[in-house]
Amino acid sequence: MSEPPGAAVSLAEAPPPAEAPPKQLAAQRVLPLRRPGRWIATAVVLVLAAQFVHGLVTNPFYQWDRFGYWFLRPTILDGLLITLEVTAYSAVLGLLGGVLLALARLSKSPVLRAVSWVYVWAFRSVPLIVVLLFLYNFSALYKTLSVGIPFGPAFFSFDESKLATDMVIAVVGISLHESAYAAEVVRGGVLSVDQGQHEASAALGLPKGYQFRRIVFPQALRSIVPNYVNQLIGLIKGTSLVFYVSLLDLFGSAQSMGSTYPGDIVPLLMVATVWYLVLTSVVSVVQFYVERYYARGATRSLPPTPLQKLRTGFTDLRARVRREAAV
Repeated sequence: MSEPPGAAVSLAEAPPPAEAPPKQLAAQRVLPLRRPGRWIATAVVLVLAAQFVHGLVTNPFYQWDRFGYWFLRPTILDGLLITLEVTAYSAVLGLLGGVLLALARLSKSPVLRAVSWVYVWAFRSVPLIVVLLFLYNFSALYKTLSVGIPFGPAFFSFDESKLATDMVIAVVGISLHESAYAAEVVRGGVLSVDQGQHEASAALGLPKGYQFRRIVFPQALRSIVPNYVNQLIGLIKGTSLVFYVSLLDLFGSAQSMGSTYPGDIVPLLMVATVWYLVLTSVVSVVQFYVERYYARGATRSLPPTPLQKLRTGFTDLRARVRREAAV
């Protein structure tokens, strides 16, 4: 009896599907989804970037010959060395001050919490240039400083103007200002550590100082490092303000030479810009490897280094070329 039209056919009675030839299966491949918007955006960005580079190279106003003349001049290099010194001292002292302020803010003492909060509030509210200028004129307010019993006799005193050199004023001013921001970065990193870590270390009977040094702080560094490196990059650029306290750093040297040679102002500014780019780039590279180091145990696999990414890219490109040649 014949089946009516549209009747279902059992799997046993269904004809076997036609198998494609092996060569045809090998030729078939999955085509990626076409994204015209991405290609258009990429083309626009490349055109704008090419125009920007062309303008930098061909515009005679930049005076690239004078840029090459000034880039490695001893005056510029001396200013660069002062910038590095101020940055290094201020970064270390600012981080140490920030750790102490953060611990005071997290302590159970209301006095320490109040003093830390007031310090952070004050120095985050006052601009850095005001702090530097105030310290630069500090000797007009206090000509001598003494150490002794409060409200009692002094053991010894010294002249503040002889102690506070331009370098000392710059480092102290920037460190005081930087420690206020570093305190909040450290406090946020400590608070980001899971509370179970505190409870587990306390259950083991470990001393508070050991808990902080060996358990809490290493885990907090995963959150502290990216934020503090941003502060460090801002610190490198903030050192340009020490020019106003008579310390010729990188920017101060470029500004001074620009006053002496008015026709070279733009090349000198470009020299300072390029050196600041170099310094911040070095800090960014160090940040990547420090973050990668402290990411151990927090991620299943460490993020690849730029060299590993480049090697993987070449390997993928070679494999793709071989597949295209085989087809």
